Amino acid sequence: MNRAISNVVSIAGVDPSGGAGVLADIKTFSALGAYGCGVIAALTAQNTQAVTGVHTPPVDFLRLQIDTLFADVKLHAVKLGMLGTADIVATVADRLAHFDAPFVVCDPVMVAKSGDHLLAKSAVAMLIEALLPRCFMITPNLPEAGVLLEQRPPETVKEMYRAAERLREMLPLSSERWVLLKGGHLPGSEVVDLLFDGDRMIELPSPRIDTKNTHGTGCTLSSAIAALLPQRAGAHLAAFRPVEAAVRDARSYLLRAIASSGVLAVGQGHGPVHHFHAVWPRQSA
Repeated sequence: MNRAISNVVSIAGVDPSGGAGVLADIKTFSALGAYGCGVIAALTAQNTQAVTGVHTPPVDFLRLQIDTLFADVKLHAVKLGMLGTADIVATVADRLAHFDAPFVVCDPVMVAKSGDHLLAKSAVAMLIEALLPRCFMITPNLPEAGVLLEQRPPETVKEMYRAAERLREMLPLSSERWVLLKGGHLPGSEVVDLLFDGDRMIELPSPRIDTKNTHGTGCTLSSAIAALLPQRAGAHLAAFRPVEAAVRDARSYLLRAIASSGVLAVGQGHGPVHHFHAVWPRQSA
């Protein structure tokens, strides 16, 4: 794995505007040197301003997508995004268990940047009971953490500490599992995320970038982590533990993608980040 190109799959929804969901995940995998695969768990009618419709495939066809892909392609990591319904969540959890999928990174997508709901309330319990035990890492933002914990979202970094601890308790305690609690909803000029494995609580601060181009930031961060985990795990880095290295590098990639987003002109609402900022020719914002 040190020099091999890892295969990473996104199981998520499709955002036609390309800023979030499977399309954004594939861009992220590609930008970070992984080969991207995709399984479609939902179709949305969506742009940078609103979600106007959602269509989910029959669960038998979703199962067929996953089974057909995993039967042929060796997957080194899995990124989970919008799953939509309890039946879809249950199906994904069942197939991930069947194939013993490695490095499952779950971004528990519940609400779009526009405020539109993307996960049925009935699916939350299934997510907690069936899917979280299959995950290597979960990456909720503060509102999502509040839903998972059935409490109001954390309002301070101190409250984030307790929330991260409780979220880690929802994952299997007998093996290495991680929580990345994203603090972007807190006010201030600095954003603090917490990375927690049940033992070490790592504060990850970064400056807040003044832009409205934040569509798909959660998708992009979790897919960046999924792309980098196999690479960092095989690199035997001395500076950081592999998971911490993957998360730090993923956050750095996202920050540069946000900072470079001004060169894009996509939509009139919350625009996308620039996934290929390090690949495309430099342009002035």
